[in-house]
Order: sequence, then structure tokens, then C-alpha cells
Amino acid sequence: MTIKDIQEEIIDEFSMFDDWDERYQYVIDLGKTLPLAEEQYKTDENIIKGCQSRVWLHAEEKEGKVFFTADSDAILTKGIIAILIRVFSGQEPKDILEADTGFIDEIGLKEHLSPTRANGLVSMVKQIKMYALAFSAKN
Repeated sequence: MTIKDIQEEIIDEFSMFDDWDERYQYVIDLGKTLPLAEEQYKTDENIIKGCQSRVWLHAEEKEGKVFFTADSDAILTKGIIAILIRVFSGQEPKDILEADTGFIDEIGLKEHLSPTRANGLVSMVKQIKMYALAFSAKN
């Protein structure tokens, strides 16, 4: 599936909910599906700077594609990073770098987060793209 296809799928899923309480619950539920980073990757260098909560993001490249795992000490943040990993994990670095993240605005996520969580979301996207850039430069 392409990044765009996955984003469309997420937009469709969010449109099924009538209010933000239901959407928050859905984000929290998505956090339970997060591919968890192993303990050895929960290091200071894998912490995403700029997040209110602690979020660890680990990336590996296999056969030209980037795979992400993550963890967080906050349930909502776990859900947010789970959405981003669903979109970007298993994609080629160039596709991650070129991807539009407008779907985040389309589902209304950023506007319904506190300013510090919204900044954290931006930091998560930035870190994902930095990993993609590093893997793309390596090749």
C-alpha cells in the first residue's frame, strides 16, 4: 500500500466518529496496536525532542524500506505515534521524504491536541523524516 492509500484509509476511519471524545478513544485504541520498540532502543538518543511525554522512536532499514517501532509513557501519545508508524513504516525512504502530511489536518488531530502535544506531533513527523533522510543518504 502506498503512503497516500494508508492516509486515505485513516481519514475514512476518523470520519466514522461523530465527536472528538470518540476519536480520542480511537487514537488510544490504536496505541494498543503500536509495534513496540524493544527495551534496548529506549535510550536517550531515541527520545523525540519536543514531546510533552517521553516517546522513543527506533528505525531499521530492511531491503530498501524503513521500519519503525516506538513506545511512549502516555497512552494518547502512543496512539499518535501508532498512526504515524502505520503510515510510514515499510515504505521507501524517498517516499517518506516526499510524503504530504496533510492527512493530519484532515482528521483534525493537530487542532484537537494541546499546544505541547501538537508540537510533539510535529517533532514525531520530523524525526521520521530525519530517519528516512539518513537511510536515503546511506544508499
